[in-house]
Amino acid sequence: METTTLSSKGQIIIPKALRDSHHWRPGTKFFIEETAAGLILKPASCFPSTSFEDGLGCAGYSGPAKTVEEMKEGIDEALRQEWQKDSTP
Repeated sequence: METTTLSSKGQIIIPKALRDSHHWRPGTKFFIEETAAGLILKPASCFPSTSFEDGLGCAGYSGPAKTVEEMKEGIDEALRQEWQKDSTP
């Protein structure tokens, strides 16, 4: 078990081994929760912030832009085909 000290400014240093094992870097934000057993420290976000544009390449589509209605129709059609496959003996 590691120990640390509360500074005069109310700061606690998390030992490097623990920061490294949890991949916590400078600037990581945390929630702190008080429980009957003590304090619980949780990172505010498990994943880095991303934007919609960051995920666009994941879809594997490289044709012309689709409207929301066209995307909905495509999803509905794919679901119909899956349901038909599952219900065919």
